[in-house]
Amino acid sequence: MLKHWPPMNALRGFEAAARLGSFHQAADELHLTQSAISQQIRSLEAYLEQPLFFRSGRSVSLTDAGHDLYSTAQVMLQQLAVGIRRLDQYRKPNQLIVNTTPAFARHWLVPNLKSFHRQHPDIDLWLFTTFAPPDMATETVDLAIRDDLSAQAECSLRVLHQDRLYPAGHPDVLKLEAEQRTTLHGEREMDWSHWAVQGGVNVGQSSHGLNFSDPGLLLDAACDGLGIALVSQLLARQAQAKGVLQPLTEQSVRGPHWALLVHRDSEHNPHTRQFCEWLLTQLPSTV
Repeated sequence: MLKHWPPMNALRGFEAAARLGSFHQAADELHLTQSAISQQIRSLEAYLEQPLFFRSGRSVSLTDAGHDLYSTAQVMLQQLAVGIRRLDQYRKPNQLIVNTTPAFARHWLVPNLKSFHRQHPDIDLWLFTTFAPPDMATETVDLAIRDDLSAQAECSLRVLHQDRLYPAGHPDVLKLEAEQRTTLHGEREMDWSHWAVQGGVNVGQSSHGLNFSDPGLLLDAACDGLGIALVSQLLARQAQAKGVLQPLTEQSVRGPHWALLVHRDSEHNPHTRQFCEWLLTQLPSTV
């Protein structure tokens, strides 16, 4: 990596001159004098120790090195411009950043968000999904709703819902003989060993089959008829109501706790309070 980068102004001047094929037009575009553009190009050539333009009177054209640098500079400056424009999202005055798991976002939060947006259309909600819990001390997150949370410094933790798990599959799969059904395996509580340890009855599950690290994908697979799975009662509610998922037994076992973690800097923010109040009205309380 270069220890010292050429001045950004020189690269901007070079990119404009290369694109327009004229120092004069580059100067007009950047609101500089032609001599300033010429000086920038000369300083860049001196830094790179090779010419970037052929000069013939008032016309200029790129050398091979100039063509190479132009393609690089154009991509770099475009990416920089996009990145700078993207920073606008961090200074929205009504922004609320909510972290959760991809599974909870897809199967519970997004299907229920319409009512929140209808009640609070002025709040710019940023749904930030991650597989691992956020570090609230180093990441810009107002609150987190997850089933894998623990206490963190400068945050308040509240358990909202005790989930239940049950074995289920698409109705077409349940019509098959038990030995014809594929068993879908998840991780943590979604693993069939958890069902067995909690005293779950044998529903014909097998130790082999298809494996999923994301409980949301596990639920999708069960709804699509790939096999039987141990699913979250909370996340599977919509799928069961639609008729694409059916329990294999009336029995259910204890699942994970869904909890709310709020950074203390955000606790008194009215947007945070409004979201938490809405959440409590939507999420069934079992704790």
